[in-house]
Amino acid sequence: MRRVMEVNEDSKIHGLIVQLPLDSVHTINTERIINSVAPEKDVDGLTSINAGKLARGDLGDCFIPCTPNGCMELIKQTGETNTSRLQSGCQLIKKIMYAIQCLLFVFQNTVLSAKHFLQAQEPGKWNINYTNLNLQRPVPSDVTISRSCVPKPIECLAEEVGLFSDEVELYGRTKAKVQLKTIDRLQTQPDGKYVVVTGITPTPLGEGKSTTTIGLVQALGAHLKLNAFACVRQPSQGPTFGIKGGAAGGGYSQVIPMEEFNLHLTGDIHAITAANNLVAAAIDARMFHEATQSDKALFNRLVPLTGGQRKFSPVQINRLEKLGIKKTDPSMLTEEEITRFVRLDIDPESITWQRVLDTNDRFLRKITIGQSPTEKGFTRTAQFDITVASEIMAVLALTTSLADMKERLAKMVVATSRSGQPVTTEDLGVCGALTVLMRDAIKPNLMQTLEGNPVFVHAGPFANIAHGNSSILADKIALKLVGPQGFVVTEAGFGADIGMEKFFNIKCRHSGLKPHVVVLVATVRALKMHGGGPTVTAGTPLPKEYIEENLALLEAGCSNMRKQVENAQLFGVPVVVAVNAFKTDTKAELDLICKLAKEAGAFDAVHCSHWADGGAGAADLARAVQKAADLPNSFKFLYDIELPIADKIRIIAQKIYGADDIELLPEAQHKVDLYSKQGFANLPICMAKTHLSLSHDAEKKGVPTGFVLPIRDIRASVGAGFLYPLVGTMPTIPGLPTRPCFYDIDLDTESGEVHGLF
Repeated sequence: MRRVMEVNEDSKIHGLIVQLPLDSVHTINTERIINSVAPEKDVDGLTSINAGKLARGDLGDCFIPCTPNGCMELIKQTGETNTSRLQSGCQLIKKIMYAIQCLLFVFQNTVLSAKHFLQAQEPGKWNINYTNLNLQRPVPSDVTISRSCVPKPIECLAEEVGLFSDEVELYGRTKAKVQLKTIDRLQTQPDGKYVVVTGITPTPLGEGKSTTTIGLVQALGAHLKLNAFACVRQPSQGPTFGIKGGAAGGGYSQVIPMEEFNLHLTGDIHAITAANNLVAAAIDARMFHEATQSDKALFNRLVPLTGGQRKFSPVQINRLEKLGIKKTDPSMLTEEEITRFVRLDIDPESITWQRVLDTNDRFLRKITIGQSPTEKGFTRTAQFDITVASEIMAVLALTTSLADMKERLAKMVVATSRSGQPVTTEDLGVCGALTVLMRDAIKPNLMQTLEGNPVFVHAGPFANIAHGNSSILADKIALKLVGPQGFVVTEAGFGADIGMEKFFNIKCRHSGLKPHVVVLVATVRALKMHGGGPTVTAGTPLPKEYIEENLALLEAGCSNMRKQVENAQLFGVPVVVAVNAFKTDTKAELDLICKLAKEAGAFDAVHCSHWADGGAGAADLARAVQKAADLPNSFKFLYDIELPIADKIRIIAQKIYGADDIELLPEAQHKVDLYSKQGFANLPICMAKTHLSLSHDAEKKGVPTGFVLPIRDIRASVGAGFLYPLVGTMPTIPGLPTRPCFYDIDLDTESGEVHGLF
């Protein structure tokens, strides 16, 4: 029966017959085995389902067993209806059919099964059931709403959107991983429409991009009856237990179950933590061993005697080739070649690789390692980053296949040697182990919205120092599954000057995908802040300016929206402004934003109530996006990657931020020279700056002008495929506030329910 189940789930096999001993045909076990065959592959027609359909004359939807099939064919060909003659004819055909092992009709049924299979796999042919929302007023908490809706079994959702059972790995009833072989199966199918959701420069509270992403997908699917897939980042647990909270959307536009979404999910972030810290351990261990051993001792340990002989591992062969040494026999290396092979000679001051964990912990921003007596005084200053800031997370988000990920992981530069050469994970010999640790994390995670739409939750790179977008692989699979008339909606982190710019110049450059529409999320409260409103602080009540109508303050702040619309238009993609409405907003305020957005060049602007009303509250937005997606598209990148590093930075600073110029501080200029010498100058640029202003100063709201953008340092994520200039200072591991979210989080040990999670 296990073998039968394997064949049932193999999408390449369309017919299955089970040959059993004749003396077992009446046993209970025989019936169990026969009925374990999937009805759509039961070309022998012996399962109870096919037999039942045959008995009631439902011949168009069943497989007819070979003997009755032969009798029917005899009647059809001879036109004979005389019972006695038919009886003798049936006896004859029965003998003939058994004589030829019934193969003819079994093969015919197999071909018929394959035809049925192909008809069911038409591009974009979904048979999806949506969930009706039971809207409550006032709107309950996110977790209350999440629990009020019973999610579909994830295997049912997978089948509804055209995934095969052998392409889905279940992680319980509400989440699953999708195998990458799905891309190969669907490679000839046309892509759907590609939509990116971004926003104006936000307040510290966030303006609802995730909520808008989910609301838009619910509107496109459940209300406009179009195939729609959401692709979003997996949130770090740092903010979940810190101050910001989760990122599953909110209100009646969220991913469920939100506890699963915001906590461990399928363990991808933990895999990245393990892989990242393995590299960090390898760096310090290698430096220690090189400092305490001779060349000969290092060589004997790196290439140990096994069975009386020494043999290089494949990763060591790669290092030899990189050094220009064309030898594979360890005994043939000269002393000079042995020295070059065994000594990475890492400059401790050049190490850029840090340890990570997925927790906000300010006291790990600067640490001293190596203080145990066993490390013999080899101490150095180091730090921790939050896991989502790891380059391995950026690699996961930008990779296009398992082989590509392996190559990227091998190319990651962790330090520079004292002679100025980049030191990679391949040089450390750890890149193969990293691929093993990441082999499951590369598969996108399938979940669903409150209204039953499919969602890929995959990768979550830090939006400041990385590109802040979910994975290319998730987008590519989703675009194939939705079909040419369907929509894939993904989200770019922070405002359009950061997340959207990086989405276009980095993610789209690596993926080769061309977006059809930009959805720019705006809120009344954020635009009032840009108009000169008082400071907004997370965890404290909003000042009255934000909850009372003030059209003058709002209009002044719309300059920021205008600039972000212009930024999107630089890439040749139509823009639809989504005004995410809050209960304190007035109609006059919402209408004013829509009016000014259209005057700024947006294709359309609509106000939405998806937080309170689910997909129905974003139906107007969905219709506007559908129309915009049909417009001519002249997508283009902002800069040529072959330009010098400083020129690429200057283009972003001047065209996107509105700076007069850039200033390369001494360390940044040194890195420009170093990376140009090392051959990394042709990588795209991933600016690391505050998300709270178009400038480098978080306090400057609206559209700052007359400033020079200071670049204090530049770092390389060679494996991920970008350089990231540091504009000002920013922590790469957040700290906990005085009263973190974890004060309210607890588990009901009787019911197993999580309490206090938003």
